[in-house]
Amino acid sequence: MAKIQMKTPLVEMDGDEMTRIIWQMIKDILLIPYVDLKTEYYDLGLVERNNTNDQVTVDSAEATKKYGVAVKCATITPNAARMTEYDLKEMWKSPNGTIRAILDGTVFRTPIIVKGITPYIPTWTKPITIARHAYGDVYKNSELKVKQGTKCELVATDASGNEVRELIYDFADSDGIIQGMHNKDKSIASFARSCFNFALDTNQDIWFATKDTISKKYDHTFKDIFQEIYDTEYKEKFEKAGIEYFYTLIDDAVARVVRSEGGYIWACKNYDGDVMSDMVATAYGSLAMMTSVLVSPDGVYEYEAAHGTVQRHYYKHLKGEETSTNSVATLFAWTGALRKRGELDETPELCKFADNLEKATIQTIEEGVMTGDLYALSKLENKQKVNTEDFLRAVDERLKKLM
Repeated sequence: MAKIQMKTPLVEMDGDEMTRIIWQMIKDILLIPYVDLKTEYYDLGLVERNNTNDQVTVDSAEATKKYGVAVKCATITPNAARMTEYDLKEMWKSPNGTIRAILDGTVFRTPIIVKGITPYIPTWTKPITIARHAYGDVYKNSELKVKQGTKCELVATDASGNEVRELIYDFADSDGIIQGMHNKDKSIASFARSCFNFALDTNQDIWFATKDTISKKYDHTFKDIFQEIYDTEYKEKFEKAGIEYFYTLIDDAVARVVRSEGGYIWACKNYDGDVMSDMVATAYGSLAMMTSVLVSPDGVYEYEAAHGTVQRHYYKHLKGEETSTNSVATLFAWTGALRKRGELDETPELCKFADNLEKATIQTIEEGVMTGDLYALSKLENKQKVNTEDFLRAVDERLKKLM
């Protein structure tokens, strides 16, 4: 069979540890035999980020803006232990955070639902997509430890040099800590438009939640910007599509989500989205069954798995021990990117290949062949635990039949 041709390259961002091993397996077993794979390759492994002073991360984001579609492997965000392990020059920032800031994007995370794995909340029969704002808040904060007797103020100086001061706290009786956060109206507006566009693209309702009753300026600004953009730019489009936007408090949203059947987008601020996406993924069964796509307001897409680098399995792999690592979310990052590339380039055969590869993956699991994490969760009677590579080869067997 002739390989499927690509008109435009994808930006390929390689990563770290076990996911880096799986990345190459997916390419060798499921992609290169079928697709004339064209990618502009960037190694975002921690070694190369350290060697280039993290310039490779910036370069990969700029390339994504150029080509419009990227696929990213999971990467290490170093802590103190990693500083020693990799002999790092400094504690490099999260590559995801850097890429999000450059693309001005919003992260949408959606669980992959398969038969045999019942969510921990059984009413969830449809996927819940978490839309996470990708800028500011605690991720770009400033922090200080202060001694007893310190008076802390928030000071803002305008362009004319005029100061406004607001007392944060007078630490008269104790040592303490302070934190300063910011966000930008421009970034919040981009977040809102990305959310509303994604809702229209996927024909889903969208909920947005903050705590504006407590944060009467910071969170309330989010609420106001969302509402203004919705009313002026999207209300008629939503009504025509038969979908809904509504705002609620974050604690009310949590209660609504738990009681719901799913099937909507839940938009959250940066920290809320970070926490809730993991909660939703775990409640559906496995973080390794969670897709993630970063979408910019001007239509740039970066696909990745929602989980980390699977460090424990990587150390087993280095010892020559067998692993049974779930590759589904990484595989769906590739299919998402290939499908979007096909849509933008008007290459329907590439879109169909991505669809078939996803069908083959789900079919493999629903026929009882799965990795260890799903084996422990699956309610199927005839199920078989296989290792990392054998799972991908089982998917390939079914893919060949679909092709």
